[in-house]
Amino acid sequence: MQHFNRELMAFLAASPTPYHAVAQMVVRLESAGFTALSERDAWRLEPGGRYFTTRNGSSIIAWSMPATAKLEESGLRMVGAHTDSPCLKVKPAPELHRHGYLQLGVEVYGGALLNPWFDRDLSIAGRVSYRRSDGTLSQALLDFGRPVAVIPSLAIHLDREVHNGRSINAQTYLPVVLGQAKEKADFRALLKAELEAQGTSGIERVLDYDLSLYDTQAPSMLGLESEFLLSARLDNLLSCFIGLDALLNSSTEQGALLVCNDHEEVGSMSAAGAQGPMLAHVLERMLPAPEARQRMLARSMLISADNAHGVHPNFADRHDGNHGPLLNAGPVIKVNANQRYATSSETSAFFRNLAALEEVPVQSFVVRTDMACGSTIGPIAAAEIGVRALDIGVPQFAMHSIREMAGAQDSWNLSRVLRRFYAEVSLG
Repeated sequence: MQHFNRELMAFLAASPTPYHAVAQMVVRLESAGFTALSERDAWRLEPGGRYFTTRNGSSIIAWSMPATAKLEESGLRMVGAHTDSPCLKVKPAPELHRHGYLQLGVEVYGGALLNPWFDRDLSIAGRVSYRRSDGTLSQALLDFGRPVAVIPSLAIHLDREVHNGRSINAQTYLPVVLGQAKEKADFRALLKAELEAQGTSGIERVLDYDLSLYDTQAPSMLGLESEFLLSARLDNLLSCFIGLDALLNSSTEQGALLVCNDHEEVGSMSAAGAQGPMLAHVLERMLPAPEARQRMLARSMLISADNAHGVHPNFADRHDGNHGPLLNAGPVIKVNANQRYATSSETSAFFRNLAALEEVPVQSFVVRTDMACGSTIGPIAAAEIGVRALDIGVPQFAMHSIREMAGAQDSWNLSRVLRRFYAEVSLG
């Protein structure tokens, strides 16, 4: 478990954006012998072969073909997660020159908790598109990797009502301070200089970018016995890492697949999101015959892994009294009568049995009946491809904060259950 958590923290630290997370996953997959496939090429999938493909550089699907069995007879074991997290994104024309300071305008991505973004050591990372000196277009990942920005709080002396329910105006309160500037600065020129300093040559002009702010504080273990994990982007890079670890460490001859989609935090409606056709396209290539593919899906199951709300000791009244998951007390099965989660009694029982075989405890989460319920890629993917599914996750605190908290044991236990899921001979 300690080795698992060390690798997990290294993955989180190296993945400030979905682009970096997918790049990290590609490295691990290639090291394990998986073959990269481009969606632009014809595919020839071999029995027992292991493959992966990406879309937009921010979504990835990795899978193992069955060695001997036919997919339509054995079914496919699928785990799903998402690569994106709520954050602040740099606007296309971000430069603000005010009172001698260079600031950047930002846009809020997803349902971010905004208060924790103030007074943090922030950096900038993402993908940059540019024109090369020979006229061709190219892209590069960029990570400043050091504190370059901050959103300073206003002193309480100048805002005595700050504790009386003052809301945050995202347009006026969140522009970040990048430095002092006596002259007008060109942000794209700054990006070009940073890319060149990091070894990218031949840049004529930066054309566009998808860049996010992130907290430079490294992941850490916390607690008297180091029983907690603190990091940015636990929702949901934690599940991406768990799913990948389970896939790479599963000894199986069955068909096994991991899908990690972008854009879950903003509704999943994109070419790279769960509501897009990426997973369906891969399944069509795995098994082109429509009837055979339907037979496969009828024998398959999808486990959607996305973190759950642990019961906060200071706000226990926000939970249903019988459904308050505790950190380090096992993975959580998420249930909602209105199908905000994909769990059914059948798929829940299947997961409980897997966990029992691994001697891993299981918890349940149901939102209070008088509160709205969030959702995941589970119901979307299940509806898109027509497969049995359930929603599970590791319990956590501070979901959608700039720094989140989970139990050090829960991720390891969930990986153990997912390894068994990938190797399970029969899905019922």
